[in-house]
Amino acid sequence: MTAKIIDGKVIAADLRARVADEVARVKREHNLVPGLAVVLVGNDPASEVYVRSKHTQTQAAGMASFEHKLPADVSQAELMAVVAKLNRDPAVHGILVQLPLPKGLNTEAVINAIDPAKDVDGLHPNNAGRLAGGFEALSPCTPLGCIILTKSVHPSLEGMNAVVIGRSNLVGRPLVQLLLNENATVTIAHSRSRDLPGIVKQADLVYAAVGRPEMVRGDWLKPGATVIDIGINRIPKEDGKTRLVGDVAYQEALGVAGAVTPVPGGVGQMTVACLLVNTLRAACAIAGLPKPAV
Repeated sequence: MTAKIIDGKVIAADLRARVADEVARVKREHNLVPGLAVVLVGNDPASEVYVRSKHTQTQAAGMASFEHKLPADVSQAELMAVVAKLNRDPAVHGILVQLPLPKGLNTEAVINAIDPAKDVDGLHPNNAGRLAGGFEALSPCTPLGCIILTKSVHPSLEGMNAVVIGRSNLVGRPLVQLLLNENATVTIAHSRSRDLPGIVKQADLVYAAVGRPEMVRGDWLKPGATVIDIGINRIPKEDGKTRLVGDVAYQEALGVAGAVTPVPGGVGQMTVACLLVNTLRAACAIAGLPKPAV
């Protein structure tokens, strides 16, 4: 048996097309153009690539894209002033401050300063609290993408046993809340969990977000499980170059799992697509319009 490969490229492209259709509709019916502002501090190469991708995809979906590039030595006060200006700007419905920020800047203070209604990263305590309470909220994009990928295999997650390995505020914790909202039975595990292989073996759904290359082995998996690999790790090759691998031993998983996401080409594709979803949802909510059909 070889696992089904969950193609994040195809699923993300379909989602982006549906977002573009809804953007065109709200423009036509309500004269509303959703706007996303991205703030990049410094010149981290990986962050620059992400920001370029977000800009291109935002425009392709028919939305307005605003970029604010600030030097690495920007002061906390200057950065907070940019966030405050974007909070007030009626053309901006989503604000994303690209993380990580350079040393010396207080990330928590910046996140807390973003208007929760425009917090398309889903990191503001208001949104995190609402999500934890089971209320409508803007959710972090990567966990949202994980749920969509899972539902491409299982339209209903009700009653399924899910294990989330990793407890970060960006992925692990919000993913647990989203799974609970889907009526799954959820275990949250991490690097200090006892008998991690035994815990994973019980799971119908496995989400790996620990940042350890190929940590989850094929023999940890329950036969037929759906495996969503959120890890992105660079490991050296023999020729001195590097290659990307996830947190799951992919080739091993292919022989055991029912379905598995590749790295690259899986979860990463969904993150920016879900950012567009959040921006559209935020724009409609701010304008007092019904929730869009994405």
